[in-house]
Amino acid sequence: MDVTLTQLRYFTEAAAQLSMTGAALRLNVAQSAVSAAIAQLERNIGTQFFIRQRSKGLVLTPAGELFLRDAQAILAHVEESLDHARGEQQSVKGRVRMACFSTLAPFLLPGVLTRLREEHPALEVEVLETDISGCVSALINGQADLALCYDLNLPEGIAGSVVHTARPYLALPPNHELAGSDSVPLSALKDESFVLLDLPHTRDLMLSIARLSGGEPDIRFRSASYETVRTFVARGLGYSILHQRPQHKLTYDGGQIATVEIRDDVPELRTVLAHLQSQRPTARVRAVAQAVRHQIVAAKAASPKK
Repeated sequence: MDVTLTQLRYFTEAAAQLSMTGAALRLNVAQSAVSAAIAQLERNIGTQFFIRQRSKGLVLTPAGELFLRDAQAILAHVEESLDHARGEQQSVKGRVRMACFSTLAPFLLPGVLTRLREEHPALEVEVLETDISGCVSALINGQADLALCYDLNLPEGIAGSVVHTARPYLALPPNHELAGSDSVPLSALKDESFVLLDLPHTRDLMLSIARLSGGEPDIRFRSASYETVRTFVARGLGYSILHQRPQHKLTYDGGQIATVEIRDDVPELRTVLAHLQSQRPTARVRAVAQAVRHQIVAAKAASPKK
């Protein structure tokens, strides 16, 4: 039984794109080449990996889902062996795909990509901005080699390396009576309007913190956009609880928010670099991980104290 690395690459890309055409575009080959390679792979192994749906793309079969993880591990091992043969001192090249939690992206990605362009100009980085569920799905489905996300209910099989820990803070309107305080107990905001950052898993964390005030938060407004939440707060529509801290207090529409520490004992939020436990990081993945860690150190040094 002859199985080639080309067949494995074509299979994993088709699984990531759920499309033969999409895989062909990503691989810069003819769609017929991808289809033929995967068909031959299925014949060699004796099982069907995809259900072909006319005009609807591909669906992985249970056998295809199992084989995908093994194929990814094989390709990662081959890449790692080639990295060792070339030596770690040279600039890495090729393509690496990273999923990134949407609220982290504007804070970290520009610096990370700039650093990588300077240190590894031949490295191509593709970024998928999504929520935590999207990050996990991208890793499992082979759409991403690593994910920069929060440690929020990561499932079994996903390994996460902590790169940063953030304590939540209060975002208040600038004219709020508590805006000039160093710290405030959540009970002081018990009866005030709450603006919720409404993302999967994130909303549960924010609400659990708000409930430490002793009551159920009065959610008047909610948004999946971090900046929209800040703008609502600046307009006096309520307070919010956030983790990431911009370099300034301005909002998109020219308003300002006040940031105040929470006096209560509140859970911190960990930022992690996640990958499949079954995959060993390649030199390309390690280069991206190093750039992320360096950027977090730089951002932390430049962040406002309050």
